[in-house]
Amino acid sequence: MLSRTADHLFWMARYMERAENTARMLDVNYQMSLLPQSADEAEQGWRGVLGISELTASFKERYPTCDARHVMDFMVRDANNLSSIVCCLQAARENARAVRGTLTTEVWETTNQTWLEFNRLLAHSDFQRDPSALFEWVKFRSHLSRGVTVGTMLQDEALHFLRLGTFLERADNTARLLDVKFQSLAGDYFGPRTGQTQSQGSPREALEVDFYHWSAVLRSVSGFEVYRKVYRNVIRPDKVAELLILRPDMPRSLAACMNALMTNLTLVANAQSSETLRRAGRLHSDLQYGRIDEILATGLHAYLTQFLDRVGDLGVGISRDFLVPMAA
Repeated sequence: MLSRTADHLFWMARYMERAENTARMLDVNYQMSLLPQSADEAEQGWRGVLGISELTASFKERYPTCDARHVMDFMVRDANNLSSIVCCLQAARENARAVRGTLTTEVWETTNQTWLEFNRLLAHSDFQRDPSALFEWVKFRSHLSRGVTVGTMLQDEALHFLRLGTFLERADNTARLLDVKFQSLAGDYFGPRTGQTQSQGSPREALEVDFYHWSAVLRSVSGFEVYRKVYRNVIRPDKVAELLILRPDMPRSLAACMNALMTNLTLVANAQSSETLRRAGRLHSDLQYGRIDEILATGLHAYLTQFLDRVGDLGVGISRDFLVPMAA
């Protein structure tokens, strides 16, 4: 496969996944903002959304205050923000158009229709009337795009590069979400050595705060029902971390993402990708044989920071090995 074709497929999938991830974060934070809370707490929640995407500085340059309306405008329809949903869907569509002949008709029509319909929804002010409905629509279209891709495309290199883009982007987003949310919610939960929880306020107040905030984290990755099925008890931060990091049967966990990434990377491996494959294998093994108590004992923030660095390194390796045309 030509490297430029692989590049378009890889980034088409990444941008579609990024649009869905952004919609998930915004939807959950919007729902949480409707609960009784102080203005400072509400602002902290929206700053967290910007922090996950590393867009705080860019946002401050364009908007005077950090509130729901400004953050959602910035993250949904700001054409100057390349990580906004509108820019991600446009980029996914343009990458798909560049490799139209490689995609099935169903995949192209789904991607193209998503871009066109999203602009119609924005033009008709549906976003202002019901933000959650728009976010649900974006998630549905992303699900549809993946389903059509897996269900209609030949299982060859084109599909493997699409899947690589999807799971690399998903792993990056889940790690960012965990890192930011645990720093803001669990900073006082874990002792420096023991990993035991430390409650604040009355037991009833702590329980209520725990439930709503940790359930929001789980819902942002469609993990609330999964958590209930797996653990069958109250929501605990250490169990949330275990579910989203080490459980290979949780679709958006780091372990599940790396399983899928390793499978697809192995299928497209060539003579010059051995180092990238080795690094992916080491990261995969660390997740496969890791234990949550060891991760928490050494520091979750440090672990996730290192994971993000390693995933970023894998993205560079994949680009170098497959996506950038080799010099003559």
